[in-house]
Amino acid sequence: MSAASARPEVTGFYDKPTGAIQYVVADMATRRCAIIDPILDFDEKSGATGTKNADAVLAFISENGLEVEWILDTHPHADHFSAAYYLRGKTGAPTAIGERIADVQDLWKVIYNWPEFRADGSQWDRLFAADEVFSVGNIPARVLFSPGHTLASITYVIGDAAFVHDTLFMPDSGTARTDFPGGSAARLWHSIQDILALPDATRVFVGHDYQAGGREARWESTVAEQKTANIHLVASRTEADFVALREARDRTLPMPRLILHALQVNMNGGRLPEPESNGRRYLKIPLDSL
Repeated sequence: MSAASARPEVTGFYDKPTGAIQYVVADMATRRCAIIDPILDFDEKSGATGTKNADAVLAFISENGLEVEWILDTHPHADHFSAAYYLRGKTGAPTAIGERIADVQDLWKVIYNWPEFRADGSQWDRLFAADEVFSVGNIPARVLFSPGHTLASITYVIGDAAFVHDTLFMPDSGTARTDFPGGSAARLWHSIQDILALPDATRVFVGHDYQAGGREARWESTVAEQKTANIHLVASRTEADFVALREARDRTLPMPRLILHALQVNMNGGRLPEPESNGRRYLKIPLDSL
């Protein structure tokens, strides 16, 4: 089966508080599936965590008689916690992320002053290299290295579907910010060109939607639509134009409200901090670091 002709069934689960989408990607012939960018609930006001989002995915998988083959992260998220570790415990499926996660861990372990933290990606079961191939059921899949938003961002191309997370948004919303530690507008430009080199009919699934203009949430487009209608790409036909546009836009954006909460969990494969002597878990918030 060629990747271009293989069409997985894709189901998105939208989380309105974060604007994030988690996915179940299934080969219905084998009933095997992958979970992409699962969400662990967190309320920063109360400090409460929960599994409502992740449990909705598990319920869908059970109801449809699917077997989880992979739990995949595209990158360490800055605006929600990853439920990868929770779902690994529930399903036994291996977790995976791009191998450049070690670069992000190296950067953030300094910010959090965690000299003992293992910055080697060992918190996941599998680290994918650029252009590495795997499969979901019988559907071929491969990994595109897509840095720019973060040092470690990757795109999963599974059959005719590309999961780009924060590299591209829906065409009316543009592209990802690049002002996080390790981000680069120039690198993002080249990552986007790699995605746009996929066949025009490739389905593009984004990781966030902020409902531009108050419309309903949407998370699927195509490479052809991104080429012709993405507001940032239409407005900047050259790399220099794009870098100028993206950096000017980034200067107007506040930091995500959960970035300091989320990175310490997500760089650890979705593991919450270990309980302290009183049985409670605590997050560490570095002051004046960003």
